[in-house]
Amino acid sequence: MHPRVAVACLLVFIAVAARGDTPDVPRELVAFGPPSAEPLFAGGGGEAWDRDLRERGWILRHGGHWHLWYTGSNLDRDPVRRLGHATSGDGLNWTRSAGPLLPNRWVEDVCVAQVGRSGEENFLMVAEGEHDIAHLLASRDLASWRPCGPLDIRLASGGAIPDGPRGTPTLWVDCGRMYLFYERRDDGVWLATSRDGCTFTNISDEPVLACGPEAFDRHGVAVDQIVRFDGRWYAYYHASPDPDRQTWQTCIAASDDLIQWEKWVGNPVLPVDPAHPKRSSATVIHDGERLRLYTTHPDVRVRFSIDPVAACRLRR
Repeated sequence: MHPRVAVACLLVFIAVAARGDTPDVPRELVAFGPPSAEPLFAGGGGEAWDRDLRERGWILRHGGHWHLWYTGSNLDRDPVRRLGHATSGDGLNWTRSAGPLLPNRWVEDVCVAQVGRSGEENFLMVAEGEHDIAHLLASRDLASWRPCGPLDIRLASGGAIPDGPRGTPTLWVDCGRMYLFYERRDDGVWLATSRDGCTFTNISDEPVLACGPEAFDRHGVAVDQIVRFDGRWYAYYHASPDPDRQTWQTCIAASDDLIQWEKWVGNPVLPVDPAHPKRSSATVIHDGERLRLYTTHPDVRVRFSIDPVAACRLRR
């Protein structure tokens, strides 16, 4: 083979490998089919309190049912973002619960984690409140949520973090320790941990996931979900390649310890959608046969993994 031909073949092989099945991110986590042509769930329209859907919703399978928590708003009525709930038997056909769950509370951009024993308040929700201040809620039945107040996040030294937003809170619980990922104005993602669920202390006062330097996330990052797959952690995150942050896309990063993160060289997983340039807020869930990747902003749509995946390989 001519040397130039050999080099060209090698470059093609490297490019395909980088986009397909790199050592840091398995193909199963990044290879998905097309999105559902129509929304599975959308805003209530008209005068509804949840006329518009926004930010990250959260989907959970529990007790034979699928649950969706979402943020609804209607700025013609008032500025408050409220918590909505819907259920499904298959994760595709959804039925709204009546009204917002907490009518007088600002609850936006939610993440749900299961902790503790059955019968207790063993479900925790972290969410943004007004001014993007992360707060905590607790539940024992997934329908009634008790507000527990703003999250107490501390610098690595133990002092209070500077005033300002601490948004898109994402919770991972492992061996009795809670890991809280949060962003500050989408300029980076910080990690704080807690043993008691009351006070979270930064692992470092520098972001564990920073913007850039590559173009795909140079201008904004926020973690949507942490999963563990084949013993390694992965963060799905939304990212902006746009200085004005008018476009967003879904990316992924990998870690062996939840602290050091390596961004996938094939990013983005889901490029900017020309029809909906801000479509984002991805979460992954196993349906018994494959992975589903849902996006919840500005409506709920789903993609199915190209390959079947054994349920035991994924923890979320």
